[in-house]
Amino acid sequence: MKLQGRKIATLVAEGVEDLEYYVPLMRLQEEGAQVLSAGLDLKPVRGKNGLMITPDTTIESLKADELFALILPGGWAPDKLRRYPAVTNLVRQMDSAGKPLGIICHGGLIAISAGIVKGHCATGSLGIKDDLVNAGATWVDEAAFRDGNQVWGRVVADIPAFCRELVALLTSG
Repeated sequence: MKLQGRKIATLVAEGVEDLEYYVPLMRLQEEGAQVLSAGLDLKPVRGKNGLMITPDTTIESLKADELFALILPGGWAPDKLRRYPAVTNLVRQMDSAGKPLGIICHGGLIAISAGIVKGHCATGSLGIKDDLVNAGATWVDEAAFRDGNQVWGRVVADIPAFCRELVALLTSG
């Protein structure tokens, strides 16, 4: 269990893509990580496909220096979450510290609003391709890849590749 004792947070809100939340969560738990679900408050949220998620903590209470990594799943939640300074500040702090960020599908909307995509290669749902390019990223149409401390995944069908890249980064020392 290569991630034993490592604290990783996943940001959630109403409409998060259930599979992009649950599959990486379980894969990281399989490696021994402590994965916290962080929401705007502690009220349960319904995923895009109807699954319920109860946050363990609030996004506002997270501190970048206490986290090993941060996951930004897609769905409709990123468009809501990107509007909160606590969210964009946390993402910016994690990126500035060089800490791993897992960004999949529409999760890139949060990265755009945090101002961390300029000069990076990025992917996600085709629905945010223009947003990423306009924010200064170089669009790459691949299932998943790493660019520095950022791991990018395209869509639900690419979750296995995203998880492979994410775990490879998180366990690379």
